[in-house]
Amino acid sequence: MSKQPLISQFFTADPSAHVFEGRVFIYPSHDLDANAAENDLGDQYAMTDYRVISQSHPDGPATDHGEALHLRDVPWASKQLWAPDAAFRNGRYYLYFPARDKDGIFRVGVATSNRPEGPFKAEPAPIKGSFSIDPCVFRDDDGEFYMYFGGIWGGQLQCWTTGIFARQAREPVDGTPALSPKVAKLTADMLQFAVPPRDAVIIDADGAPLKGSDTDRRYFEGPWMHKYKGTYYLSYSTGDTHYLVYATSDKPTGPFTFRGRMLSPVLGWTTHHSIVEFDGRWWLYYHDASLSGGISYKRSVKVQELFYEADGSIRAMEP
Repeated sequence: MSKQPLISQFFTADPSAHVFEGRVFIYPSHDLDANAAENDLGDQYAMTDYRVISQSHPDGPATDHGEALHLRDVPWASKQLWAPDAAFRNGRYYLYFPARDKDGIFRVGVATSNRPEGPFKAEPAPIKGSFSIDPCVFRDDDGEFYMYFGGIWGGQLQCWTTGIFARQAREPVDGTPALSPKVAKLTADMLQFAVPPRDAVIIDADGAPLKGSDTDRRYFEGPWMHKYKGTYYLSYSTGDTHYLVYATSDKPTGPFTFRGRMLSPVLGWTTHHSIVEFDGRWWLYYHDASLSGGISYKRSVKVQELFYEADGSIRAMEP
């Protein structure tokens, strides 16, 4: 299949794909021309709204459903609507999104709608106890929902190692354990954490946590959870080494054993993804910066089919 952008009339990134009402709905970030210096804090990613797109099949054309939520309509947020996700429960659709609060600290908010394409109405405050970026919401077979989240550097995950925000904190870069994504079960109304977030620890084949210096494997940002033949697959970006990789577990909260790479580096600095099943086939949604000629904050969502080997490993792909 052609690896062309799903949408070319505007820039999209960080796609979260779900099957709702028989269609694939994709919830991406909406990249803008930030007119800001590029830096490790991500000031160049100055998104102000979300647009929802959908497909009747991952092989087919995409439909733009227009603006689903704007920064001006989020009472607690000050800037930077970064990578979102969505879920369906109780006859309602939920849009989960990170943004900086009035103090410049990333929190995770929720907005609701009666339609998968929105428009969404934001709750007046972020999720209590939330922090950092990149929420991924996963429904398990028993009907429970879990949120996975976290990103280092501009995503501020390293600022919360003591439980109190420390703006100047740095992530481990030596032989000590790397930072982990966070996971928390959601309440029945989908609006809060049912329990405090905990580490979703990623370990090597010997059972030891991955080290901060292991930049080809350690967690950086962009968690995604899916389940295949009873196994939980936590996939994520290694950030500054630009790989999409994955780890597996027999429990939704881990620990997760590192398994390997899924996707080689794309054109552009960031890499972010989701995985969805449609009509018995599996698909990887991701982004690159090919449409803009490599401008890191002008990205475009793409899709390609994903394949599993007999042992459950994911076949490595090229973008």
